[in-house]
Amino acid sequence: MIIAFLAISNVICVAQESVLLRYKMKKGEKYELTMSMKQDMGATGGMNMKFKFNSSIGEVNKGSYVSETKVKTLSMDMLQGGNVMSYDSTKSDDELDMMGKQMKAQFAPFFKATIYTTTSSRGKVTSTEIKPDTPALNQFKDQNNSIEYPEEKVKVGSSWSDENNNQGMKMKTVYTVSKITKDKVLIDVTGDVSGLGTGKIIGKVVVDRASGIPSSSEINVNVNAGGAEVKISTKATMKKV
Repeated sequence: MIIAFLAISNVICVAQESVLLRYKMKKGEKYELTMSMKQDMGATGGMNMKFKFNSSIGEVNKGSYVSETKVKTLSMDMLQGGNVMSYDSTKSDDELDMMGKQMKAQFAPFFKATIYTTTSSRGKVTSTEIKPDTPALNQFKDQNNSIEYPEEKVKVGSSWSDENNNQGMKMKTVYTVSKITKDKVLIDVTGDVSGLGTGKIIGKVVVDRASGIPSSSEINVNVNAGGAEVKISTKATMKKV
């Protein structure tokens, strides 16, 4: 009876546990970010891009973090107008076809640029600068989808939301804590898209409690824009190295 009571009490305590979601990184720490983005436009075409980034914490100042990020590898497969175009930065010139070599020249500036990002302890990106200026990388800066954590502690069932506009589309996203473990906070993601396109957002995020960073995420957005159905899937993992 006593054992059963203790077991039940432990379950209740875990269920009621609250966590203050905050970034807790240190100067000099290094991280590896892997990201894949897939866009499916049906018969019209589509694109699948994969990136690997190396990132280091260059400065920590009063609860804000400045990270320095560089592209390590990049690959892309794109179907457009019935033509397939592919590029993989890990392949040699001998392994690339003519289109791949042309794309290599186009992507070359990506590997020379450094992305400087200032992020608050709550995960809000307050500034992003790319040196040297690389217009193609600016698209990723403008499409930043970082999670801004709430001011208060969260527990299972806690929800908060945010809104942002991207190329004429308004995205309202709701985050709901689904589970808290010793090491992680699991978050369900839902939302709506309105404006130039309408649709739904659904996904999951796992936050590492030790560092406060999202260690993995998967976000799917289905949008109807001008009668065309577009499915966008983004997956990312981040780990300390």
